[in-house]
Amino acid sequence: MNSIKKYLGAVWMLLGPAAIAFLIWQASLKLASPKATMDEWLQWCIIIFIFTPVAIGMVIFGWYAWNNEYNHIEDESES
Repeated sequence: MNSIKKYLGAVWMLLGPAAIAFLIWQASLKLASPKATMDEWLQWCIIIFIFTPVAIGMVIFGWYAWNNEYNHIEDESES
């Protein structure tokens, strides 16, 4: 189980920046259109602003899982 946690930590560390890059890519596609309104600009800025700390948290969570910081939780629940 600990090895699964470790490798899933790597997945989380890669998924955070990938999600932000995907959001920025999608926003650039939508906002490059000459029909893009100020409402769409505001909407995408808010989405990226809100999701960035979530992605940073995913990276931090993955870092702790990769460094086996969560191994003691399994030991405490058995006793």
